[in-house]
Amino acid sequence: SVGSVGSVGSVGSGLCRLWALGSVDSGLCGLWDLGCVDTGLCGLWDLGPWGRCMGSECGPGGSQSRAVWCAHSEGWTTLHTNCDQAERPENQQSCFHVCDWHKDLYDWQLGAWNQCVPVSMRSTGALQRPAVCTRGEEGIQTREVGCVQKADGVPTEDAAICEYFEPKPRLEQACLIPCPRDCVVSQFTPWTSCSKTCGMGLQNRVRFVLAPPLFGGSACPNLTEFQTCQPGPCVGPESLYSLRAPTFTHRRQAAKEGRRKNKERVKERVRERVRAKGRVKDPETKELIKNKRNRNRQNRQGGKFWDLQVGYQTREVTCVHRSGNTDALSLCSRESLPVTYQACVLAKDCEVSDWTDWSPCSKDCYELNGPTGERTRTRRVQQFPVGEGEECPELEEKEPCTPQGEGVPPCIAYNWKTTEWTECRVDMLLSQQDRRRGNLTGLCGGGVQNHEVYCVQANSADPASSSLNSKEASRPVDGDLCLSPPPNTTQPCHIPCPVECDVSSWGAWGPCTFENCLDTAAKKGFKLRKRRIVNEPTGGTGSCPHLVEAIPCDEPSCYDWLLVKLDECIPDNERECGPGTQIPQVQCVNGDGEYVDRQLCRDAILPMPVICEVPCPKDCVLSPWTTWSLCSHTCSGKNTEGRQMRARSVLAYSAGEGGVQCPNSSALQEVRSCNDHPCTVYHWQTGPWGQCIEDTSVPSANSTGARAGVGGGDSSCSVGMQTRKVICVRVNVGQVPPKKCPESIRPETVRPCLLPCKRDCSVTPYSDWSACPAICKAGGNTKRKQNRKRIIIQLPANGGQDCPEVLAQERDCEVPSVCLGYRWKTHKWRRCQLVPWSVRQDSPGAVETCGPGLQARAVSCRKQDGGQADMGACLKFASSMPSLTQPCQLPCQDDCQLTTWSKFSSCTQDCVGVKTRKRMLVGKSKKQDQCKNTQVYPLSEIQYCPCNKYNAQPMGNWSDCILPEGGRVEGQPGMKVQGDIKECGQGYRYQAMVCYDQDNRLVETSRCNSHGYIEEACIIPCPSDCKLSEWSNWSRCSKSCGSGVKVRSKWLREKPYNGGRPCPKLDHVNQVYEVVPCLSDCGQYVWVAEPWSVWKVSNVDLKENCGEGVQTRKVRCMQNTINGPSDPVEDYLCDPEEMPLGARDRQLPCPEDCVLSDWGAWSSCSLPCNKISTRDRTAYPVRQPGEGKLCPNTTETQPCSLNSNCYHYSYNITDWSTCQLSERAVCGSGMKTRMLDCVRSDGKSVDLKFCEELGLDRKWQMNASCVVECPINCQLSDWSPWSECTQTCGLAGKLWRRRTVLQVPQGDGRSCPPQREQWKPCPVRPCYQWRYSSWSGCKSEGARCGEGLRFRNVSCFVSDGSGQGEASLVDDELCGNLEPSVDGDKQITLEEPCTSPCPGDCYLTDWTVWSPCQLSCVSGDDLGFGSVQVRSRAVLAQEPENLLQCPEQEWEARPCTEGQCYEYKWMTGAWRSSSRLVWCQRSDGLNVTGGCPMTAQPLADRSCDPACNKPRSFCTEAGVCGCDEGYTEVMTSDGLLDQCTVIPVLEIPTAGDNRADVKTIRAVSPTQPSNSLPGRAGRTWFLQPFGPDGKLKTWVYGVAAGAFVLLVFIVSMTFLACKKPKKPQRRQMYNNRLKPLTLAYDGDADM
Repeated sequence: SVGSVGSVGSVGSGLCRLWALGSVDSGLCGLWDLGCVDTGLCGLWDLGPWGRCMGSECGPGGSQSRAVWCAHSEGWTTLHTNCDQAERPENQQSCFHVCDWHKDLYDWQLGAWNQCVPVSMRSTGALQRPAVCTRGEEGIQTREVGCVQKADGVPTEDAAICEYFEPKPRLEQACLIPCPRDCVVSQFTPWTSCSKTCGMGLQNRVRFVLAPPLFGGSACPNLTEFQTCQPGPCVGPESLYSLRAPTFTHRRQAAKEGRRKNKERVKERVRERVRAKGRVKDPETKELIKNKRNRNRQNRQGGKFWDLQVGYQTREVTCVHRSGNTDALSLCSRESLPVTYQACVLAKDCEVSDWTDWSPCSKDCYELNGPTGERTRTRRVQQFPVGEGEECPELEEKEPCTPQGEGVPPCIAYNWKTTEWTECRVDMLLSQQDRRRGNLTGLCGGGVQNHEVYCVQANSADPASSSLNSKEASRPVDGDLCLSPPPNTTQPCHIPCPVECDVSSWGAWGPCTFENCLDTAAKKGFKLRKRRIVNEPTGGTGSCPHLVEAIPCDEPSCYDWLLVKLDECIPDNERECGPGTQIPQVQCVNGDGEYVDRQLCRDAILPMPVICEVPCPKDCVLSPWTTWSLCSHTCSGKNTEGRQMRARSVLAYSAGEGGVQCPNSSALQEVRSCNDHPCTVYHWQTGPWGQCIEDTSVPSANSTGARAGVGGGDSSCSVGMQTRKVICVRVNVGQVPPKKCPESIRPETVRPCLLPCKRDCSVTPYSDWSACPAICKAGGNTKRKQNRKRIIIQLPANGGQDCPEVLAQERDCEVPSVCLGYRWKTHKWRRCQLVPWSVRQDSPGAVETCGPGLQARAVSCRKQDGGQADMGACLKFASSMPSLTQPCQLPCQDDCQLTTWSKFSSCTQDCVGVKTRKRMLVGKSKKQDQCKNTQVYPLSEIQYCPCNKYNAQPMGNWSDCILPEGGRVEGQPGMKVQGDIKECGQGYRYQAMVCYDQDNRLVETSRCNSHGYIEEACIIPCPSDCKLSEWSNWSRCSKSCGSGVKVRSKWLREKPYNGGRPCPKLDHVNQVYEVVPCLSDCGQYVWVAEPWSVWKVSNVDLKENCGEGVQTRKVRCMQNTINGPSDPVEDYLCDPEEMPLGARDRQLPCPEDCVLSDWGAWSSCSLPCNKISTRDRTAYPVRQPGEGKLCPNTTETQPCSLNSNCYHYSYNITDWSTCQLSERAVCGSGMKTRMLDCVRSDGKSVDLKFCEELGLDRKWQMNASCVVECPINCQLSDWSPWSECTQTCGLAGKLWRRRTVLQVPQGDGRSCPPQREQWKPCPVRPCYQWRYSSWSGCKSEGARCGEGLRFRNVSCFVSDGSGQGEASLVDDELCGNLEPSVDGDKQITLEEPCTSPCPGDCYLTDWTVWSPCQLSCVSGDDLGFGSVQVRSRAVLAQEPENLLQCPEQEWEARPCTEGQCYEYKWMTGAWRSSSRLVWCQRSDGLNVTGGCPMTAQPLADRSCDPACNKPRSFCTEAGVCGCDEGYTEVMTSDGLLDQCTVIPVLEIPTAGDNRADVKTIRAVSPTQPSNSLPGRAGRTWFLQPFGPDGKLKTWVYGVAAGAFVLLVFIVSMTFLACKKPKKPQRRQMYNNRLKPLTLAYDGDADM
């Protein structure tokens, strides 16, 4: 175990024990632990963590263990014996065994966070804050966390119980101790006037709190400052006492009122007895009297609702010394004391009845997920509040409800229904906009179709009838009743593309055959050629061109012998060579070239044996005849004749003696006639099939109602017939008699067809009439309309009944006689009631029944038609209740009584005449002289008629350009019309007109003879789509053999603008391409070689005519057709590797030499290619050799070499083509194709037959479906009706209308117009409103101070509603139609109690308004301490000696939301002598006190030592003396200012001022710093040419030298400029440089 920690410990401890016995050197153990010296133990106990609590039962009783080991003091483990066994910790303890169900019993309990303690204080024990606080100080806050029982909150002994389920929450968190925020107050207001008019008084000025002190900031300073004032000495003794009037108290009931009520009750009983005696027999009269009695009883002042009791209030007037003490009343010298009583109404609280039962639920049907109903209950007012009594509570309660019970029917459900889909509409893709496609009758492929969606009532009895697909007519209802989302109004659709008939090429002309081989009596015959249909065209084969053409011919035959081959030439007489014959091998064929029984050709001429010759050794040898060439013409005419040719060549010449000689060169070719029939070609031509008409021979089943509307398709109802025209046509001539064409192939002229069912138009019933709008509003006398509509759900088809022309109806609304509504009706005022005599008798002057009192009246509720209504209705719907009492005045004997003023007389004309109003004296006042004084009591008033002048002017912005409504336009290129909504063109825009009177007050626009608008024509530019050029021609196929691609392109002609359809994806040269696969037939161009020429022997042996020779022939590249090679083409189109030889060298056999035929084709190499395999070719002897001579080898062999004469073949798959649609399709489903190439091992593409012959696997799919996204244009809804004006009055009112997107654009579709909403101005109407005047001063009637009243009036003002300008006062009549309210408050208060301070009072002002909400911010960042706002009250006093008795100023703060950040910054003014203003300013420009950091406050005063007492000197900011502008400093030798002297000024004009301000430059003194006054910088610079010693400075000499050099330069340049120049020589080379600049225009509209 050497090397392990344990072993080291063991060795060490052992050594330590040995050292204790004294047998080991003590130095070794001392290196480990000196503690071993005392105890002999070198280890300490170390502990591991407690393990998991284990136990058999849940709860207490579990146990857990931990590891305990002995560790050396240096950290490594040692033996347990090295540690003190007495101090060994326990390794096991009891614990609480936690189970899962304990989670419901225990949980963590979190205490509140403690105060934030700075980190510095926590670490060092002392708070050490930085000198300048910016954001705050980091701190830590703690909290208590414990594991408790959920039931009673008792803590557990073991926190591990909670830790078992959830980690222990954190006990600490970081926090921020914000910087202290000092109190911020505003500037002082101006000083008030002196509190006294004479003697010693006080002036006050106050300020208010803007921000409270926060986070230990400085407290708020005094909000009030006082200063004494003394306007002048008082004349006579100064008044020391003031009469103080307190508020009225002690409401009491007047006894006289009670006696009056008793009298009324007695009178009522008497009247009832009288009524009981008189019996009225007429029931109607009786009912009228009864109703009138009830109304009178109800409206009586002491009736059911109006228990008004008039009482009185008293007050006690005191005399107050200016020191604030109360003294005897006699000390207040007054002629008469104020009134100490007044009448009042005894307060009564509102009394209401109990709640009624709940009304039935407003919803009387059951709906699972629908909205709930509502039920209400009410209570009635039994006693209205009187005086200051408690207001009435809510009189109505509502709660949601659902009907209960078994018999509750289900609610009516509403579903969406749709009309029939419109026809599929296809819009061209931009890449397919080709002028050549414009002639197409109809596009096909993908498109869009839409239908209308409307809401109907669902039929619960038949669920199928509520299906969206059902076309059963149903009445449309309001769309809001359908709760589900409406179905889409647009869907993609597909128009099947017509498949054009595709036919093959013409076959070869057949033989001349009888028209009918069964009837050969007629000698007439035809040659036929045919072609076939290679696809399945739409609508059958009727639209295909003719498939058979015929040529009349003579000597027809139905069967003929076909020469298959000729046998070998057999010499006659069984000789070896010489003339012979070849037996033909024949087969019987019919007119179509098919093999038939040989018996059918018994009448045909059998081919005869062919004469031939086997050459002898000395004979001339000719090659076999080539095959006949194709006929040069398909028919014969005057100028054309068909020819065929064949040829042979000389293989060896004769010996000349005894041998057959070679024929002439003309005999080596043969020509024969072919296709000798005339060029008169006939065929049957068919016209289009006619309309399907009913076949009367078949019983009809076409009823309009039988299957109308089923599925929306054209179902067949009966069988009809179609006919077409068939004529015989001669090619290039026209119609000829039918006998010219073969009758056997004549097409049919009649065929059966299916008649589609008739379909009638189907419309819904009319919807209900739309609701009439409320017409009881102001200006509602206009004629309102209501309408209804019906919807076409199925259009007629196939001759069905047409749709009705009228689909919408409109009618005028019936005007109700009276608008529904409620109003208060006031009854006449009762007589004026005074305070009882017992109260008034002690008052001075109370000797008669007159003076102020109170009178009351009743108020009732009426309908608009005058009928009586419940009081609760007026409380709910009418305006505020009129007042029930008012002060009144009973005139005394000496009072003058006058009537109220009449209305002013009307003016007949503006600016002319006057208007008057009058009043009269009444009663005894007519005879009193003092009342006749018209100066005091005028009886008439005269005013000049107003001179109203009005001027109109436009206001606000122009509205959107609005197109005329209902305009229908035709579609034009680049513009689509959706839903008959015109999207561009000429419209009109509007601007509001305002009308002002001569006082610049807003009036109705009719005063200015204006209808409220200026109208101006405007243009909405039409969208222009992306415009592309036409398609270019297709390129040639990229490969001449095999599969390739061909490309065509378009280029950009015009970019889109004004929201036109965007361009497809273009390349870098603004082109779009279409790529399609193409297949080049490897045999479309072939080499055609003419026959070999005659041998040209190089070493001519005249006797032999044999030896080395050369043959040549012409080789041309020709286009291969079905009839063989036709036209010569360029040689590069043919494969150069396959070009036949044009010349050959060969040994021409001599006489009696063996002559071989030309070599045959090489045999194929066996695959795979290797050098072991070979290929060969053979020839056969044409002339046997003479005696003694042998034939050469007739077989040649060649080894097979890869890519030389042996090739491997494999398929190669091309890339997919672009998605190919049919010719008329623009989008939708299409096909993409790819092609197979057969590729040779050397990389060359060859004909597919090479791969097909090898049977290679073709595993690829060559066609795949694809989709071209359809261009779906954006579809918008109709414009909504114009909204109500956004403001009922003023300048900023707007009318809005909106539309929504029904279909978003897709693909190349037109994008949505950006304008989804439009506005136009409302007619400008003046804003009339009631406004309060300012409060009057506080008036304590009859007293100098104390409690009193202040008053204000309410007047009519007009404004423009913008809130910017001031409102103007107008006649109250203009506000006559407005509900009495001020700023939305219907409770108008025109008086309120107030306190007028006595001269000795020191009091607090009213609370200021709440300050703006302010955040705690640093550099605009919110610190997260919330927002606060504050208000304050300052102290005011009027006597200097009472200042010590003043209360404390008050402020209060409250939290708020949406606070604003403010920054505070020191501001400084200009220095004035040695001082300047320094103040603090808030970021909103408000000057404040507090808020700015005091450590950064700029200096406000400065001083220089010694003082600057020299003339024209001042103390600079740097603390040294300087001179004023225009003066320079003259310094003493010790650097102090000696004097300020005037200096010469050098004027330097600057470019910044046209007037060339005088600028001077002050020279910088080398002995003192440069000082500049604030505000002077950049204005004047001083140049000081003289130094302190009076001599010129060095720079002056430098300037003089520079000026001299500049003068010389100017003179020289002037001479050169004025010198006559030489005549320039014109050279061609300079002209060559002047080339015109050419700009290439690429069609980009942005250029």
